[in-house]
Amino acid sequence: MTVEVRPASQFEDVRALLGPKSPQANVCWCLSYRIPSKLNRELRGPARGEYVGELLRSGTPPGVLAYEDGEPVGWAAVAPRADTSFARNRKIPHVDDLPVWSLWCIRVRPGHRGKGLSHALISGAVEYARAQGAPAVEAYPLDNGDARVDLTMAYPGLRDNFERAGFTHAADTTSVLSGHPRVLMRLDLR
Repeated sequence: MTVEVRPASQFEDVRALLGPKSPQANVCWCLSYRIPSKLNRELRGPARGEYVGELLRSGTPPGVLAYEDGEPVGWAAVAPRADTSFARNRKIPHVDDLPVWSLWCIRVRPGHRGKGLSHALISGAVEYARAQGAPAVEAYPLDNGDARVDLTMAYPGLRDNFERAGFTHAADTTSVLSGHPRVLMRLDLR
């Protein structure tokens, strides 16, 4: 198995990971934390994919993709926190005024899970942020201990995976997802 993680720049590859099976379906497209709440509610069905297409055409990749033998199999959303709703989120604290990047979504396609792709995605997202000048990367994973997590709700990642990637606990949050608290983890890149 050959895995390569690189900035997401090809719409069809992003669509393979984030897009719906039915073009009219209303799926996240990993926009929920990227855009203001009002716009998030207004964008429905195909308009969500069109918005992602515009992001890609702007030349700023909205995240990274993992490719296994050339096939897109994983996604991680990463961007400057100032460009996300985390800049205004009352449940996720700001540790300081450092212009950190946020890594908030990790997705691995069914049939490719259990191969360490989430670790490769975290590492690839960090390297992408570092290449863009990020002084640090934050993540807001579930602190699930040994409890099982519904895969649908595991998108923020798990605390253990971020600890293995060198992130440290920076703060508790008041955010809870699928019954599990979320913690703020940070990796300093300076």
